[in-house]
This record gives sequence, C-alpha cells and structure tokens, in this order.
Amino acid sequence: MKKRISFTLNGTLVEKEVEESAMLLEVLRDDFELTGAREGCGQGECGACTVIIDRKAVTSCIYPVMEAEGKEVFTIEGLLGKNNELHPLQQSFLDNAGVQCGFCTSGMIMAAKALLQENPHPTEEEIRHGIAGNICRCTGYVQIVESIKKASEAVSK
Repeated sequence: MKKRISFTLNGTLVEKEVEESAMLLEVLRDDFELTGAREGCGQGECGACTVIIDRKAVTSCIYPVMEAEGKEVFTIEGLLGKNNELHPLQQSFLDNAGVQCGFCTSGMIMAAKALLQENPHPTEEEIRHGIAGNICRCTGYVQIVESIKKASEAVSK
C-alpha cells in the first residue's frame, strides 16, 4: 500500500508516494537516486547505509521510511558544498588514506559527521565509540580515526 510522505532531504523539502513498508534506504536509492548510502548487511549491523536524521546517525536499511515523516534527513550527497566542494570530512578521508575499497566510506563519514556535530573535539576513544556501528574490512580503522581527528582539527580552526 502506498502513502504520501514529506520530509527534508539534504536541505530540500521533498514529497513522495512510497510503499508504507519500505525502508528509508530503498526510498533514498530507488526513488531519489541517492546511491551513496549502501546496503551491506540489511540488518543495521554494518553501517554502510548510515544517514543522519535529525542530527543523529541512523542505519537506513532498517529505518521504516514512514518514520522519516517531517524529519530532516542528510545523506553523503548532502555534504557537497558549492561548486561540488568536498566537506572537510570527505577531504580528510582522501588526504589521510581513510578510503580503501570505499564501500563503508559514506557510512563512516556520516557517522563521523553526527559525532562531530555533537562533539566537535572528540578524543580517539570517543571517535572509535562514535563509529562503532560501522564496519570496515580494509583499513583496520587507524586511517579512518586519523581522518576524523584531522577533520575535527580543520573544522575548529
């Protein structure tokens, strides 16, 4: 059964008729063609689908789309600045080798953004806790943690 939903997506109010039983990830990818969030596990365990809803990191593969009604949703695509300028977190991941295969990267960056919104100067332990719901099979997390730490320093200057 389809139902109309309205929410703010990357700063723009959107309305869409969606299947009531759909998960937010499906709607973002299929209806809005925003493919940065990925389905890794489909069970909310890997974090590849992380988006920010009302300033909190959320695994969109298990988030019912109807719960997004009236909320503010940000995806990795919403981080690009004017003239496609990278967000400091995105640039830091590139500069500090926080990206390898890239599958987890958008989810890691969104989890890190939610963390930095709440705590602009996290310790390494706080960073590791902030990204604990995101799995990377390539890097061993050292470069990812370093990327987030450097981004927090760059943003605070």
